[in-house]
Amino acid sequence: MSNSLRDQLLGLGFKTAPKPEKKFEDRKPVPAGNKHVPAGKHAPAHAAGKHRPNHKPSVKPVAKPDTRSQEEIDLAKAYALRAETEKQERIAAEKRKQEEARIKRELKQKVQELLKDQALNVESAELVRHFEYNGKIRRVYATPEQLASLNKGLLGVVQLDGRYLLVTAELALKVKELLPAIVALLVDPNAPASDDPYSDPLYQVPDDLVW
Repeated sequence: MSNSLRDQLLGLGFKTAPKPEKKFEDRKPVPAGNKHVPAGKHAPAHAAGKHRPNHKPSVKPVAKPDTRSQEEIDLAKAYALRAETEKQERIAAEKRKQEEARIKRELKQKVQELLKDQALNVESAELVRHFEYNGKIRRVYATPEQLASLNKGLLGVVQLDGRYLLVTAELALKVKELLPAIVALLVDPNAPASDDPYSDPLYQVPDDLVW
């Protein structure tokens, strides 16, 4: 527009249009850690927004002071020592018990092998020979010849699995070396008669007269 026309318009009351103000480009503030790094260079870890983790030092629990007296401490130690001693004694006793049971099983097995097919019991025997065994009066059936041999110590009686077996005196002695507790009767011919009162004929009666 020419100056003359502009002057005319101004004369008519028109105002000149205000000049547009220069607008600054909206620039976002750059964080201190995100500054531009020239190509070929690496920004330090803290500049790239990476933060090292904060390691707090571990705090160890503080042990509470022992407020017990020396006498109480000594007594507690004595109780602990006694409990440990009793525990070891129980363990040792249990081990001994298991070992004794093992040995007994082995000995019984040997005795069974010794007595295999060696019993002299006769089913038709009618005489009863009484004897004391484990605090009770027991009996075994024998023939007249076996009864005489029992009283002379030539035969013996061995208890095995609830049965009373007639065996030779020699075999009874072998069993006695292994398991003396199961030898129920073995007369000593040199012992006085009072040691074996049931050898008296009074106690030797036929089976049909036993009550």
